[in-house]
Amino acid sequence: MVTTTTTTSHHLSPAFPGRAPWGTAGKLRAWQQRAMEKYLQEQPRDFLAVATPGAGKTTFALTLASWLLHHHVVQQITVIAPTEHLKKQWAAAAARIGIKLDPEYSAGPLSKEYDGVALTYAGVGVRPMLHRNRCEQRKTLVILDEIHHAGDSKSWGEACLEAFEPATRRLALTGTPFRSDTNPIPFVTYAEGDDGIRRSSADYTYGYGNALGDGVVRPVIFLSYSGNMRWRTKAGDEIAARLGEPMTKDAVSQAWRTALDAKGDWMPNVLRAADQRLTEVRKSIPDAGGLVIASDQDSARSYAKLLREITGTKATVVLSDDTGASSRIDEFSEDGSRWMVAVRMVSEGVDVPRLSVGVYATTISTPLFFAQAVGRFVRSRRRGETASVFLPTIPSLLGFASEMEVERDHVLDKPKKAGDDEDPYAESEKEMAEAERQQDEDTGEQDMLPFEALESDAVFDRVLYNSAEFGMQAHPGSAEEQDYLGIPGLLEPDQVQLLLQKRQARQIAHSRRKPDEEADLLELPAERRPVVSHKELLELRKQLNTMVGAYVHQTGKPHGVIHTELRRVCGGPPSAEATAGQLRERIKKVQEWATRMR
Repeated sequence: MVTTTTTTSHHLSPAFPGRAPWGTAGKLRAWQQRAMEKYLQEQPRDFLAVATPGAGKTTFALTLASWLLHHHVVQQITVIAPTEHLKKQWAAAAARIGIKLDPEYSAGPLSKEYDGVALTYAGVGVRPMLHRNRCEQRKTLVILDEIHHAGDSKSWGEACLEAFEPATRRLALTGTPFRSDTNPIPFVTYAEGDDGIRRSSADYTYGYGNALGDGVVRPVIFLSYSGNMRWRTKAGDEIAARLGEPMTKDAVSQAWRTALDAKGDWMPNVLRAADQRLTEVRKSIPDAGGLVIASDQDSARSYAKLLREITGTKATVVLSDDTGASSRIDEFSEDGSRWMVAVRMVSEGVDVPRLSVGVYATTISTPLFFAQAVGRFVRSRRRGETASVFLPTIPSLLGFASEMEVERDHVLDKPKKAGDDEDPYAESEKEMAEAERQQDEDTGEQDMLPFEALESDAVFDRVLYNSAEFGMQAHPGSAEEQDYLGIPGLLEPDQVQLLLQKRQARQIAHSRRKPDEEADLLELPAERRPVVSHKELLELRKQLNTMVGAYVHQTGKPHGVIHTELRRVCGGPPSAEATAGQLRERIKKVQEWATRMR
């Protein structure tokens, strides 16, 4: 058995040591030590380590690189990172433990003072043969950071395969081992399951749930905000809707865009609430910082302006195509200021450990991006720190938030969607989409009006923590909202759960004492106000149609007559426009009728 040069003691806390400067831990955490031992026992050519953001993948990788260099298994290191900023971050971290990487390497012989290079996936894509030649000339360890990016495009994946196929050793790292597509990831092993679907197979996994239990990462409190939205579509129609209410995918997308418009009231109210939360956190963590993740540059600048009006201080703005972006991130990491606003730049890998409060102000709705974004807030520096992320009440986002502890693998094959043929609305929706597409072709995009967000307001909706929901709807600035914004910034995970339960119980008790005329918001606890997705709405309609169909056979009455009678008894619009609650009420009523006839 090969042993490592680092030491560990099994009686120590799994989180030992406390968070050291990035990539410089003198001793390994328990998971890092176990991963090292597994690697050195097996000595594989390829190794995939999946560890939740903030757990210390970089420390593990650099410790392993140091061992392989010291024992002459390899002669040089090549690190591949997603961004320019990250490759410089890798070089700085490596330097702190005596490994010198050149982050500016472009071509030609490498200076003898360096142990290797730090590159981007895009850079490898431009000159794969250059890097293949370097691997062939000297025994090389290739560290592929956030390796799922190698599947971002076919050319990047092919370039990585071509460049690093001759490498002596390849270490792949990721905090999010899944993609939103089925592009294969180079050097990753896929195993076929019983269902015939191939999924990525990691050599070592350390998930968020385990890291949270070990105190290695922070618990995350999600604060969700709803509100009324009004917008004008490209067809010129004015539409009003409430975030979180059942609606079509297009309507969800347009309501979401309306909420994020800086000229409405939703964003200023949510930013104000997030800043209040940051003030509370800074009472126990004085250098705590906040991050707003924006959809585009114009929105980022607008949010920074709002934050200046709210806080009286300037926010750091980081734009991905700005040459000074990397240095601004570094400055924000050290200066103790309150807020940074960024466009995608800080969604993954960038290490700003003091980030404690976030606002998810982007319409990107993939589980991969969401996990990466939330990963910016979970790095723990000491026990008891909590992270708070503010979200719009969008079903998909709340679903991702409730699945924080679920470990995922990259699925290479798309499963056949069951029920598509049975969906009574699927064909009509396809026809409608086709008709709309044809109409666009006939009239031309130039004849369409621009989408326009008209107005929005914000309502505190709920808190999600540890897959449970808490809170009752409340106006911004109300005592009920302040109850949740004022949760202390230093709490153990079980204390967070207990405190949220107490706050909700107090809210419910207070609500019961209010006169009915004061109950202008939906007076129901969060767990009794489920957010229904478009897919779930279709399932309810299908269930109602099935029940009505069965009742038709019992009574001999036409479908239309039964639907009309249900509307008369239960109230509400036609089924295609009914809410989830109205559909459930009709399902219950038709079941009641059918039971009476038996």
